[in-house]
Amino acid sequence: MNESPIGVFDSGVGGLTVLKALAAELPHERFVYLGDTARLPYGTKSPDTVARYAVQAAEALLEYGVKCLVIACNTASSVGLRAIREHIEGIPVVGVIEPGAEAACAASKSGHIAVIATEGTVRGGAYQEAILRLREHARVVAQPTQLFVALAEEGLHEGPIAENVARHYLWPIFQNNRADTSTARNAVIPTEPPDADVAQRPDTLVLGCTHFPMLARAIRTAVGPHIRIVDSAATTAKSVRELLTRQHLSRPAGAGATRFLATDSVERFARIGSRFLARPIDPAEVELIDL
Repeated sequence: MNESPIGVFDSGVGGLTVLKALAAELPHERFVYLGDTARLPYGTKSPDTVARYAVQAAEALLEYGVKCLVIACNTASSVGLRAIREHIEGIPVVGVIEPGAEAACAASKSGHIAVIATEGTVRGGAYQEAILRLREHARVVAQPTQLFVALAEEGLHEGPIAENVARHYLWPIFQNNRADTSTARNAVIPTEPPDADVAQRPDTLVLGCTHFPMLARAIRTAVGPHIRIVDSAATTAKSVRELLTRQHLSRPAGAGATRFLATDSVERFARIGSRFLARPIDPAEVELIDL
């Protein structure tokens, strides 16, 4: 069982940031990564549909003899985790939301936490609920930052465009903590950080989408040096390492390896995925499968 691979799935390439963190945290492990590129994005689908897709992806990975399953997608984690655990027995299943929420609660001194994610994840409230379960009196503000996904996939995750978009989304949160930031969003983007009351700002920011670590530098520039940033990809990787150690499933030695699966367009998967994984992916490495 220790020699078996870890299964990782996402609706597309965003989960490769989780895979990258897993490979860094667990250098001896083997992975099978499935990107359900034929049916992305999951965020626009109904919860029942996402849960069905998630179960199908999980069942496909079971065919590769995985010893652990990682849901490297916030939307699938929020609505599909329970469904997967109900359908699949015998292997541990880890989503990205609980590790991110736990890390945010541990990092925040004030209990005032901001979450940025896709519209679907924010609307579903999974991070808000997870944080409040762990820290009852926390204050959580959640902001959809949909453009971050496009910037990451188009390779525009660094530089002035990314920094301007990050300020557009984040300065209203860290300036005055208003849930309705429509007025601020329509204003001209300033070139200097706002003079906000520090006590009213969140002190912790959760990157609640697997695309967002790609924009970490632009996000840091927007929020400044003192805000604690929680990367759900990194926290998930640590949770998986701890779980494998606890259940005596770790592969103690040997070279790591990854097998890539996609449900559509292996060329696009390889091209965009190379940026997310920070290493070239040859289309020949990607196996096309049907769910």
